[in-house]
Amino acid sequence: MTVVREQAGEKDAGTGSGRGPDPGRWARRMTIEPWGIQVGPVTHLAEEREGLAALTFETFDVRPLGATIGAEIDGIDLCRPLEDAVVADLRRCLTGYKVLFFRDQPLTPEQHVAFARRFGDLEVHPFIPANPDQPELVRFEKEATVGGFENGWHSDVSWRAVPSLGAVLHAVEVPPVGGDTLFADMCAAYDGLDPELQERIGGMTAVHDYSMVFGHTVKAADRAAMREQYPPVEHPVVRTHPESGRKLIYVNRFFVDHIVGMDRDESDALIDRLASEAETVEYQVRFGWQEHSVAFWDNRAVQHYASSDYWPQRRVMERASIVGEPPA
Repeated sequence: MTVVREQAGEKDAGTGSGRGPDPGRWARRMTIEPWGIQVGPVTHLAEEREGLAALTFETFDVRPLGATIGAEIDGIDLCRPLEDAVVADLRRCLTGYKVLFFRDQPLTPEQHVAFARRFGDLEVHPFIPANPDQPELVRFEKEATVGGFENGWHSDVSWRAVPSLGAVLHAVEVPPVGGDTLFADMCAAYDGLDPELQERIGGMTAVHDYSMVFGHTVKAADRAAMREQYPPVEHPVVRTHPESGRKLIYVNRFFVDHIVGMDRDESDALIDRLASEAETVEYQVRFGWQEHSVAFWDNRAVQHYASSDYWPQRRVMERASIVGEPPA
């Protein structure tokens, strides 16, 4: 028998903190048992959505795409050097919308690197091939013999002691259909958790390990050296965004091996529970690529998923990643 029950711990509409008007019983999240399917309005998104709508920027136009995540930016030419005021506005916009999209930006590799470098030092990825002339640009070149395996929710290089602040991805060549990238707001995901679960995970630490995904790419003779250079690292399960002050879920199924102090089964179940929050459609934005589109995302605040539905068509993307800070 199917039973519908109210979601325990549902926050009031319009906030992630319990303030604001009571939405009433029929504007609350419900759970359909025995499946655990949640339906109904995700009311805690309202306040942030309205706050984002009130933001204004002097140097470009903004078109919001998702409730609390994603905006398309118009009025900027990324191929040209940007004034400091534009960069400052983009930083503020990125903190709010978490991922920014740009159309018709035919960046050369040099221009791509120059734009990303306005926001910090750039990484060189040790496991993914790079553009031959720009080592800071990871090159994802997929076709019939090289499939796309990025179709799982993850945060880039969370296995680094200092993971990326963000990433700038440029579409060099796209298939006629498919190959979209989806982004999930992990701040909204945290705000949507039951208060009891928020309290439970507040002081937990997770172990992140590159070898879960990239271990098979390392030659046997190089494994000891790579392990010494990139040992497993511990990051908080709930990190605080250094600019917005928002708390967010910081575990993913690609790179998190276990939660410290838990037995394996309990740890696996909790990682799966928290990582699954990225799958909530209301926390997402989906971007359909065109040639020379650009996405700039805050790797601290979002997870992303590259849809691998275009095989055997060709898809070529290049990414510059900006060095961040240790999660706290």
